[in-house]
Amino acid sequence: MPARAASTRATKSKIPQVEWSAARPAPVVLVSGPEELLAERAIRAIRDALVAADPSVEVSDLDASSAAPGDLVTLASPSLFGEPRLIRVTSVERLAESFQAEALRYLEAPADDTTLVLRHAGGQRGKKLLDAVRSGAGGGIEIPCAEVKRDADRSAFAAAEFRAAGRRISPGALRILVSAFQADLAELAAACRQLIVDVTGDIGETTVRTYYAGRMETDAFAVADAALAGRRGDALVLLRHAISTGADPVPIVAAIAAKLRAMAKVLDAHGSAAQVASDHGLAPWQVDRARRDAQGWRPEGVGRAIVMTARTDERVKGGARDPEFAVERLLTFLASRGEP
Repeated sequence: MPARAASTRATKSKIPQVEWSAARPAPVVLVSGPEELLAERAIRAIRDALVAADPSVEVSDLDASSAAPGDLVTLASPSLFGEPRLIRVTSVERLAESFQAEALRYLEAPADDTTLVLRHAGGQRGKKLLDAVRSGAGGGIEIPCAEVKRDADRSAFAAAEFRAAGRRISPGALRILVSAFQADLAELAAACRQLIVDVTGDIGETTVRTYYAGRMETDAFAVADAALAGRRGDALVLLRHAISTGADPVPIVAAIAAKLRAMAKVLDAHGSAAQVASDHGLAPWQVDRARRDAQGWRPEGVGRAIVMTARTDERVKGGARDPEFAVERLLTFLASRGEP
C-alpha cells in the first residue's frame, strides 16, 4: 500500500518517509501523492497534534496556485503573542512560479514554531520545490499518499478502520465490503464508519449484504460465488435479482473474471497463504478464498472458463443482442466447473 510507495520513494529522498497513519508535525511536511483521503487524514492528524500541544496554535490556509508574492512570509511571521503556527498549502502541483521562489527562500531559514504543510497531488509542476524539500532543505519529512489500487491494499485499509474502532469483522464480510467499494477509497471509509456506528457486536457477511445489497459489485460477487461453487440454480436466481435491481451485466462478468484470475494464481501454488499472497499481489484472505473457489476445479477447466469469460465480456459490451442470455450461458458453464 502506501508502505510500498514510501519504500520506493526513500531511495530518492534524504528525508524521513512517514506513513499517513503516523503523520506528525515537522518544520516542513510534504504530503505527496494522489490519494486525497489519506492526505486529508494525515494533515488533520498534524493539526490535531499541534492543537493538543498548544490550543493557541494559529492555523492558516494558502493556495499555491493563486498566492500573491509575500503571502507565505506574512503568514510565517511571528505574531504579537508568539503563538505557534500551522500553514497548510494546497495545490502545490499547480503552484505559481512566484510562490515556488518564495517557498525555496523559506526553506533556507524556516520560521521558528511553524509547521509548513505542502500538499502536492502529483505531476511534474513544482519539482524544484519538491526536490529541495526531499534533499533535506528546511528539515522536513514526507508523507507519501500513493493511490490505493490493489485489492490487498484496500482490504488492509478497511481492516485497519475496524481495528482502530475496536470492532471485529469476518473475513467474508470484509471481502464483500471491499468488493462493493472498489472505485473510491473515501466511499469505502464511509461504509466502514456506517457499519461501526450502526451495528453492534461482530460484523458478518449477512449484515454487509443487508446494508449494501444495492451495490452492483456486491451483487456481482454473489453471482460469481454461486456459479463457481457449482450452484447453477442459485447463480441464475441471483443474476435475475441483480438485473432487476439495476445491476449491469458488465461488472458481473468482471467479478467472475477477477475470481478466475485469482483461482488460476493459486491453483498450483504451494506454501502458506501469506507467502502465496506476497508472490501474487493478493491479500492472504484472498488466497484462502481463491483456494476454496478452486476446489473441484481442474487447471484445464479454469483455462476454458477464462476463455469463455473473455468471450462473454465482449458480448455484454456490445457484441450480443441479449447480454443477459450471454451471462446465463456463462454461469451454466461455470457451474459445470469448465468441463465440456
